[in-house]
Order: sequence, then C-alpha cells, then structure tokens
Amino acid sequence: MSDVVDLPSPTGNRRLGLLLSLGVAVLLGALILVLATSEGERGLGPSPLIGQAAPSIDGPTTTGETFTLDDHRGRWVVVNFFATTCIPCIVEHPELVSFDEAHQPVGDAAVVSIAFSDTAANVEAFFDENGGDWDVLAADTGRHAVSYGVAAVPETYLVAPSGIVTSKFIGGITEAQLDAEIVRLSGSPGTGS
Repeated sequence: MSDVVDLPSPTGNRRLGLLLSLGVAVLLGALILVLATSEGERGLGPSPLIGQAAPSIDGPTTTGETFTLDDHRGRWVVVNFFATTCIPCIVEHPELVSFDEAHQPVGDAAVVSIAFSDTAANVEAFFDENGGDWDVLAADTGRHAVSYGVAAVPETYLVAPSGIVTSKFIGGITEAQLDAEIVRLSGSPGTGS
C-alpha cells in the first residue's frame, strides 16, 4: 500500500509568500508615512519645574562667550533644547528666528538654544546655514538636559523675568505660541506679532 501525500506546489508557496511580503510592506509603508507626517505630541506639557526657579544654565557659547541664565533676569527667556538632525527642530528654527528678531530690539525676551546629543561643529554649521543670532550652548550640555528633565527634542521652556519656569512646550514651537503664552502670563502683548 502506498500513501501519496499531496504537497503544495512551489509556485503556490511563492505566491503566498509574495502576498504576505507585499501586505507587510504596505503596512510598514503606511506606518512610516503616518510617523513622518505627524507633528507628534505638541503644545504645552507638564513639568515639575513649572512654578519653580529655573535650574541654572551656564557655559560657553558657540561664539566663545559665556552664557548665564541669571544674567537675563528681568526679561522672558526661551530655553530651547534641540538637535541639528531633529526634523521638528529644523521646522521650528525659523519660528525662533522670527521670535528673536521681533523681541531683540526691545529686549523684553531672549532665546538660548542648548544642543542635545550633538556636536559643536554640527551646531555651528546649522546656525551658519539657518540663521539665529542668540546664545547657543553646544558643549557639556547633558547636565542642562538632565536638570530640565528633557526626554526628547525639541523641548522648550519659558522662563519669566522673575526667573521662574512658567511653561514647557513639547514638540516644535511657533512664534505665535510663544507670544500667546507671554500675553497669557503677563497680560501684555510685548513686541510679538
């Protein structure tokens, strides 16, 4: 007695494998598209620093000067943690440039950028290419990220003229968001647009 077993044809296995591979590729493509085009989590976020004195920030800037947060008491300070390879950071940069240009002549607000896991050479090249005329810290910045509890970039903190952290922004920031938050907190429109 001979038992004959029907095996699936190699052509059928190939077709099934091809269909499964195509299905997985379509799903992965859709996921990548959603992640690449989403703005991610944006807006105001919680932080134990809100209502507290801002952790000190000091250190050498990319221009060789020394930045100290305490030297900016009496005006709003936008503390922006960023990386040159972070897409939302690149997108928000012109907004920070516009904010700085609107507030710099009056002196009511300042921006300081703190590089997050980046090199000084990359940071200098980024600012040379994209503009921005404010203090930038690119060396020994890990301690600042830790003291502010930065989990991912971009993250931006707004420090009041009194030195108190008033707000934390998660994700890319806009000039309008910064100005609106300053107006909300101070009741004064300042120079913002």
